[in-house]
Amino acid sequence: QMHLVESGGGSVQAGGSLRLSCTASVYLYSIGCMAWFRQAPGKEREGVAAKARDASTSYTDSVKGRFTISRDNAKNTVYLQMNNLKPEDTAMYYCAADYYVCGLLAPKYTYWGQGTQVTVSS
Repeated sequence: QMHLVESGGGSVQAGGSLRLSCTASVYLYSIGCMAWFRQAPGKEREGVAAKARDASTSYTDSVKGRFTISRDNAKNTVYLQMNNLKPEDTAMYYCAADYYVCGLLAPKYTYWGQGTQVTVSS
């Protein structure tokens, strides 16, 4: 059983930056894919970024050029660096992991963290 713990959320003004962290309870190198999702009130969960073990990455169009996903296998941690934040980025952000699948579709992932709130004010 894998556990994921997110941290780093908070409140910032538009144009600001935050870095989210997600630490896994297992060796990160054994995990096929790590990803970040977000869900705003009244909206469906949306894939934000994913990074596979082979280092390939995927981003949803709205965050390309602003967000960067990275993995630190030595720390069993995946990060989401978020720059130039916009009010529409406000959501609960979730870390997800799966041994076998990757991508930005939520139903693919087996393991989920509890989420960390990101609020961006204009």
